[in-house]
Amino acid sequence: MALRLSTKVRYGLRALIALARHYDKGPVMARLIAEEEDISENYLEQIMEPLKKAGLVRSIRGAQGGFILAKKPGDIKVREVIEVLEGPISLIDCLIDPSVCNRSSNCLTRGLWENIRESIIKAIEAKTLEDLIKNQSVHQSLQKKLPEV
Repeated sequence: MALRLSTKVRYGLRALIALARHYDKGPVMARLIAEEEDISENYLEQIMEPLKKAGLVRSIRGAQGGFILAKKPGDIKVREVIEVLEGPISLIDCLIDPSVCNRSSNCLTRGLWENIRESIIKAIEAKTLEDLIKNQSVHQSLQKKLPEV
């Protein structure tokens, strides 16, 4: 069993990070985000739709149009993005809806899965787009300082 985030979530976060890097510089065209992040423009449009509905992104029409963040990068938590694109965070279905399993009330492993889920939620609740940009900047500056091998 692999614990994975969907491509939609990974690409969605990358697109929002691209918008966060351009925050306060005006709208960014979908084509530019798609090129910068190596995402199909059609798929990017599909990803942006739920993000717009959730109030994380706004689209601006016209020749100078594109996408902008609807909130400051520091106000958009990774958890919010994941839940908009993927739904509730859960390793197993019964953590969200105990009625899907007739053993959930006396399951010996349910507590373990709940603890893991809570740890994941705590980690992604603590991170914002701004944090991810700062991490990227640190990573890039470290790479520049490392000698070529």
